[in-house]
Amino acid sequence: MANSPQAIKRVRQIDARRDRQRGQETAVRTAVKKAKLAVAEGSENAEELVKNAARLLDKAVSKDLIHKNKAARMKSRLQSNL
Repeated sequence: MANSPQAIKRVRQIDARRDRQRGQETAVRTAVKKAKLAVAEGSENAEELVKNAARLLDKAVSKDLIHKNKAARMKSRLQSNL
C-alpha cells in the first residue's frame, strides 16, 4: 500500500485512467466485432460500420490505448473484406 501522499494520489489517478480506458477499449472491440459480422453477412450497412470502427481505432491510437501499427492492421483487414 502507498504511504506517501504523492503515491496515494498516483494510485487514484491510475485507477481513474484505467476505468476510462476500459470503456474506450470495450467500445473499440465492439465496433470491430460488429463490422466483421456485418461484412461476413454482406449487410447493407457494412461499409458504415467499418468506417465507424476505423474512426474508433484512430481515436484509440491518439489516446495511446493501442499501437498505431495494430490499428492499421485491423483497419486493413476490415477493408480487405469489403
